[in-house]
Parts: sequence; C-alpha cells; structure tokens
Amino acid sequence: MTDSLALAYAQKLIACESITPATGSVFDVLEELLIPLGFAVDRFLSGTEDQNPAHGAPVENLFAIRKAPGRHFAFAGHLDVVPPGDGWRSDPFIPEIRGDFLHGRGAVDMKGSIAAFVAALRDISPDAGTISLIITGDEEGPAIYGTRALIDHMRANQSIPDFCLVGEPTSVNRLGDMMKVGRRGSVNMWISVAGTQGHVAYPHLADNPIPRLVKILTEIEAIHLDNGTEWFQPSNIEITDIQVGNKATNIIPAKADARLSIRFNDLQRGEDLVERLRTLVEAGGGTLTAMISGEAFLTPPGELSAAISEAVEAITGVRPEASTTGGTSDARFLTHICPVVEFGLCNATMHKLDEAVAIPDLEALTEIYRRVALKILGKA
Repeated sequence: MTDSLALAYAQKLIACESITPATGSVFDVLEELLIPLGFAVDRFLSGTEDQNPAHGAPVENLFAIRKAPGRHFAFAGHLDVVPPGDGWRSDPFIPEIRGDFLHGRGAVDMKGSIAAFVAALRDISPDAGTISLIITGDEEGPAIYGTRALIDHMRANQSIPDFCLVGEPTSVNRLGDMMKVGRRGSVNMWISVAGTQGHVAYPHLADNPIPRLVKILTEIEAIHLDNGTEWFQPSNIEITDIQVGNKATNIIPAKADARLSIRFNDLQRGEDLVERLRTLVEAGGGTLTAMISGEAFLTPPGELSAAISEAVEAITGVRPEASTTGGTSDARFLTHICPVVEFGLCNATMHKLDEAVAIPDLEALTEIYRRVALKILGKA
C-alpha cells in the first residue's frame, strides 16, 4: 500500500504548506510530477497585493497540457488549503499514516484527488487525446484571480477543453455515492442604516437607526423566493450578522449594520436578487452593497456524468447520486466554457482538525479517473 503512486504524490503535496493563497513549493512539486509525463506547464501570478487585499499577495495558477489529436479532457482543482487551526494530533503539513488513513491538511480538499489524477495519467497514453490540468492557488479564498484568470489564459491560448472534471470532495458516506452536476449561486449583502447619535434621555435630539434596521430585516425575513426545482432545493436568505457596536447603555447609536447571505437556485439571478433587496432596503432608509460569488448552474445528465457513473459503479459497486447541494466551487466559472461535473473523495473531514483520506480510496479514485478520462477521450 505504501508503494502507491497516488499516496506518494499526496504526501509530497501535503508536505508543502499552502495556506490560501498558495504559491511556490506546492506548485514546484506538481510541475515536477507532470513534466516527465510530457506536459507543457505554464505558471503565472495574477492580481497584485493592492488588487487582492483579502490575501495581501498575488495568486499563483498553473495550466498544464499534453496535446494530441482528438478530444480535450480537463481536470480542475486547487492546491491552496484553509488554515489548519490548533489541536491536530500531528503537524498538519507533515503527512502521517495511521492505519489505512493519510492525515494532513488538504488530504481530501483537495490534494488527494490531484494526486490521484496525476497517478492515473501514468496509465494513459500520450496519444489518447489532449489532457490538461487547471490548477489554482485561490479557491479557498476570494477566487477572483484564480480559475477565472486560468480561463482567460486558456482562451488566449485556444486551449478550451471539451469536458472538465473538478476533483472536489463530493462523496458523503463512502467513495462514489455522490457527484455534483451543478451548484447554487451565492451572493452576500451588507446593509447599513444611518442615524444620529444622542442621549437616550433625549430621543427627540437623536435618530435611532436600530428600529429601521429591524423593520428592514423583518421584511427581508418574510420573503419567499421559490419552492425549488427538480434539481435544486429552494433558495434561502439568511441573516448572518447584526452590528451596532454600542458599548454604552445611555447612547442612541449613529449607525446599525447587518449582513445577509443568499444561496439561490437557477430560478434566480444574482443581479435580480441584489436589485430586489436594494429597493426594499432603500425604501426603509438604508443602503445596500453586494458581492455575487457566482450564479447557479446545472450540467444536465449527459456524456460526462454517464462516464463518471459507469466508472464509479465498476470500481466501487455504487452508482453516484447526481446532486446540486452544498456550497460553491470553481465549477461555477468553468461551466461557462464546457460541460463540468465534480467528483472526488469523501468530504467528512474537509476543513476539520486531523483531515484524513482513506488510502484505499486514493487507489480507487485513481482508477476511476483513469477510466473516465479514457471514456471521454474515446479510448475506453
């Protein structure tokens, strides 16, 4: 088991500390694995420190391609990871095997699946068709200068794939039980209501913004967006924060703020939701700003999802459920250039302490990825 290529590659990747935004050594490792397989590797930085204040650093991206006549199949993923936090049993960036599990930050999200795909390439002839890897260092962060910049790079180089598989950890209870054929859209909104500060004993000399904010939020809470669709659950609006910052008991505050998050299905559009709530907020005396993280998308059942289902069932004995649940992923950008489906490892430990992947799952995923690639390239 310890001679497994996927395991060895995963260990190499995990050993590189790559808290978002990932740069440097983790990309060096991946490049070193791909060059001997005949891939041309392009690495580039996107976004300056000023453009990317959430990170305070540029984002590194990698596009690797091995060209051959025929179809173009792409694998997409990210090498950045979330901060590990305190309380791990072992160093999160020193991969450790305990029994049948490999522990380390990124084991399932998603260095393990990248390792499995690269291992699968060992058994795919360079003549089978064009294969590429679309790998960013900014998926766990704002995702502004990551996959979107890679798509611009592919367009500029006329390297748009025919199909793309994203290696996010989609499985729930066991490897193969779920794939993602779409995702809900996401938009965050910030509401601010201004008032006039004053003494609580002299309210006529002040203007309390809190009642107006409460009224606005009550109206928003009463909104019913939709009942969902065949593929998507109902859209939902969640109030995620309320702030006044008033530390005194005898002061009417000058401002009250709130934050909302909306996850929406393909019956809604981000801009429409923003304008609907902006109208409501402004009518109540407030202001609204918003950031749309991505629109809802769906890849209807087709050749790619069928190839994944066939390969998963052959290796694991289960047929994956086609789902659109969960958060967002970079598939929301890739869907604009080709059909895209997400499939990968079990997600139970992603972003948690002692993140771990079952080593047999790495082996099984390698074979699944190999079969999917060959099927899409017409070489199965």
